[in-house]
Amino acid sequence: MKQVAALLALVFASVALVACGGGGSSSSSESTAEAGGGATAKEESSGGGGGSTVKVEADPQGALAYIPSEATTKAGKVTIDFDNPQALTHDLVLEDSKGEDVARVELLSEGEDSTTVDLKPGTYHYFCSVPGHREAGMEGTLTVK
Repeated sequence: MKQVAALLALVFASVALVACGGGGSSSSSESTAEAGGGATAKEESSGGGGGSTVKVEADPQGALAYIPSEATTKAGKVTIDFDNPQALTHDLVLEDSKGEDVARVELLSEGEDSTTVDLKPGTYHYFCSVPGHREAGMEGTLTVK
């Protein structure tokens, strides 16, 4: 339970730093955001064998969309942090170029979940599995380099 609370505190602190866009320094490095609403992937500096974290949220304004709709990260262990501030239920499913599911976060409303997966370089697509949501535009692209 303490690990979950610590992870949530880290997520909120990261979101606050990204929102502020500050020029301060940090003990972890972040990759440059892609143009067009791309996300940054944060490299974790704790423990052995680093990884990256991709943060995706359901549109807080209530649209059937993810923010960001495009993200980039490094190959290897990737944690996907999903935040759904909406009362409407959403999840996030990550599929590979063959259309096979490789990761999934819990179906939830007004909450957060995360999953970690080992990703190879390539293009992955994420979407909401609630019927009609993907078709309405609730999907995105994750590029793994």
